[in-house]
Amino acid sequence: MFRKIAIAATFTAFVAWSATSGQQDPKTVLSNVSKAMGADNLKTIQYSGSGADFSLGQAMNPTSPWPRFNNKTYTRTIDFEKQASQLQRVRTQGENPPRGGGGQPLVGEQNQNQVVIFNDTTPWAQRLDLVMLPWGFLRAASAAPDTSVRSEKLNGRRYTVLSFQGQNKASVNAFIDDQNIIDRINTKIDNAVLGDTLYEATYSDYKDFSGVKFPTRIVQKQGGYPVLELAITDVKPNVEANIQPQQGRGRGGAGGPGAPGGSNAEVPTEKLADGIYLILGGYAAVAVEFADHITVIEGPQSEQRASQIIETTKKLIPNKKIKYVINTHNHFDHASGLRTFVSEGATVITHQINKPYYEKVWANPHTLNPDKMAQAKAKPRFETMMERKTLTDGNQAIELYRVDGSTHNDGMIMAYLPKPKILVEADEFNPPAQVATAAPQNISPYNVNLAANIDRLRLDVDRIIPIHYPNDARKVAKAELLTAIGKAN
Repeated sequence: MFRKIAIAATFTAFVAWSATSGQQDPKTVLSNVSKAMGADNLKTIQYSGSGADFSLGQAMNPTSPWPRFNNKTYTRTIDFEKQASQLQRVRTQGENPPRGGGGQPLVGEQNQNQVVIFNDTTPWAQRLDLVMLPWGFLRAASAAPDTSVRSEKLNGRRYTVLSFQGQNKASVNAFIDDQNIIDRINTKIDNAVLGDTLYEATYSDYKDFSGVKFPTRIVQKQGGYPVLELAITDVKPNVEANIQPQQGRGRGGAGGPGAPGGSNAEVPTEKLADGIYLILGGYAAVAVEFADHITVIEGPQSEQRASQIIETTKKLIPNKKIKYVINTHNHFDHASGLRTFVSEGATVITHQINKPYYEKVWANPHTLNPDKMAQAKAKPRFETMMERKTLTDGNQAIELYRVDGSTHNDGMIMAYLPKPKILVEADEFNPPAQVATAAPQNISPYNVNLAANIDRLRLDVDRIIPIHYPNDARKVAKAELLTAIGKAN
């Protein structure tokens, strides 16, 4: 009898401890949070305000935040039941003068209307756009089979933390305060440059809008810097959403004809000169044959695109090893294939400011989506430059120059091939879809600066190879650049 009483007393004490320590079951916590936030009957919501978005991976240099674009107005409508979202906003230039990438300089006002209809085939990284919102998290956590609850202290505050495993096998965590309000949500996502990357959203300064608690300040961060900052001024719960798919939207863009395909995709190429080949089918790359090796200019976009460039290079120049890959600058769209070249044993040639950055971020785990470099456990090798560097075997030559005065990237490198008089450049001049016959109304400072560098270095340029190659695959003459800056002959 005494043993039974003792066991009962111990169980009672455990229950009492669980209640006082906040260790509740997930369903109870979800119910309490949903009631506190007014989410029980929330089917749609529309919120408006202003703020800024920031272009991930497009910083001026490795230690700068992502470049800012002002959101003069911002309105988002979400239908949680139909899993649909519509974002309407007016963006303006946020960096003055322009510094970094992401489509700068943005002239005037840019009106955006973005509609996304989510379904089971939508990639998880995109579905997180809803899951990282408090109300989207509550729905996802309620449906997840493995939702758990724990207590955790963060920044001196005690939180109840609800967690479930996302489709990428990373935990998605909501931090709930003592008022049953979601303070922040975080998870990890894969990034080709950064590896397993923290994605965090914080929600503060909640107010009541027709029975729904909504934060009037929202901050989302990736890679340690903000990607979105909003001040919310108006919230309308359960509005008529009526979000319809956008019609007639194709996906083109600077980067050359075709899209990066699988290893069996036909890749457009052009022989530029003896031992020099242009590789299209995505962002452009140039393969240059030396006496005992190959150098590739640019390792862009993704592992898939880099693998495509590597395979094509080996077909064009058989029986030689890719010894070097030249990185024009550290923006993610131009650096996301570099690790693939490292796995092939190539040495990365980049500006000096990038080496410490790459060494740091490439040491991050790549467990969510192990790439070829992680699988091979390859160690990166670097050769760096400051203002200029020449690669030559006595016959073939590549002259590398830092683009002085670039406001796109502090470590911007352009490559000059002296024999064929070809300049390979990234982002300083992105040609329009068709050949321009007159200067544009707003002349890009990037274009002006590139022309000034060509003059400063006295480079005899007949043809320009933009990494963002025009979709019509035309040959881009220097005359196009001169037209773009109003100096056509």
